[in-house]
Amino acid sequence: MAAIETKGLTRRFGKRTAVDGVSMTVPDRAVYGFLGRNGAGKTTTLKMLLGLLQPTAGSAHVCGIDVATHRIAAARKVGALLEAHGFYANLSGRENLDLTRTLLGLAATEVDRVLEVVEMTGDARRRVSDYSLGMRQRLGLARAMLGAPPVLVLDEPTNGLDPDGIADMRRFLKALPDRTGATVLLSSHLLSEIEQTATHVGIVHEGRLVLEGDLARLKADQVPEIALRVDDPARATQVLRGHDLTLSEFSDGLVARLRPGDDHDAAVAALTRALVAAEIGVFAIGTRARSLEGIYRQASASPAAPARTKEFA
Repeated sequence: MAAIETKGLTRRFGKRTAVDGVSMTVPDRAVYGFLGRNGAGKTTTLKMLLGLLQPTAGSAHVCGIDVATHRIAAARKVGALLEAHGFYANLSGRENLDLTRTLLGLAATEVDRVLEVVEMTGDARRRVSDYSLGMRQRLGLARAMLGAPPVLVLDEPTNGLDPDGIADMRRFLKALPDRTGATVLLSSHLLSEIEQTATHVGIVHEGRLVLEGDLARLKADQVPEIALRVDDPARATQVLRGHDLTLSEFSDGLVARLRPGDDHDAAVAALTRALVAAEIGVFAIGTRARSLEGIYRQASASPAAPARTKEFA
């Protein structure tokens, strides 16, 4: 059974469709990176998963429980870290956690357990007003883990953190399934962080899920790309359009995307000959490393296309 599953999940605000028919599957004990630019519909989707918003259409299930019809039962399966922390600044980290622990009817030892998981035992008696942003994020993660929920939903957990804080949060998140058995749904617009943290990804573009799957498999199946640095990108683009390629211009040059099954070496040779014949200076040409950036760019290039899913392991 999937930890999270949605079918045709849709949310409209008046005439605007924020989430459009999202059908996603988050495997058990995965770190699932929910990826998309700001405004793509990520947070609205998370709010529907948490029962904070009613869907206009479609359904969402957490651990097999329908969120719309059994909201409280589903909520007990989820710990959430949203952007607003809501801590009492004049209380210590432990006291804040203890308030939530009491409301949930949990044993006092539960506070010690989650503080140890996020490595904050030594700072637990300090006032939250003295915490750095990274420490507040970790405290929020500790609060989400109270009661050991099997699913954690985290919205932009690295937002505003400095490089050290981002590295710490990344390390925590990658280890959570093994340390606690939890499934992590991690929403972000940062490609590099998702790539270094997630085992699975779902890419949302303009409210639609355009691709999801096991990240390693998606990289293996990625359509090859050739990166070019030339002295005249605009003219190079005109010359290469006759080679039936998908071309994109970037600050550092051009990227030519091949078709599945194309001979990579033959394509590199053909492009080089064409550019030299047109007297365009070629500074560098080579294969772009398989990356989440490339996957994202390819998946979001045609927002009208139906969502594609790579089978999960």
